[in-house]
Amino acid sequence: MTPKTRRRVPRGMPLFPDRPRLSQEEIEKRNAADEEFARRCREIFWRVYPELVKEHYDWFIHIEPDSGDYFIDPDQEVSLQKARERHPNARILAKRLNETGCVGRI
Repeated sequence: MTPKTRRRVPRGMPLFPDRPRLSQEEIEKRNAADEEFARRCREIFWRVYPELVKEHYDWFIHIEPDSGDYFIDPDQEVSLQKARERHPNARILAKRLNETGCVGRI
């Protein structure tokens, strides 16, 4: 068995200095794209929420905003699998059909 080598990294230094760092403009661009994606998904969620929550309370919903498709199931993995079968390379947002829409712990 080979011994582990530990590399001490001073506080405030990057863990991988050979990787290029993103510029502030690129970071802001990515954050804006993420916020736009989330906004489009939230619009679909709040549009279908009133009908679905009555019969499917606390189920998982996965939303693909480009097509407007959503997939629901009581099991999170099954719902994600349904979404991946239909949209294998798309970004998909997971939510829950309850008061907060949150998945997992807050």
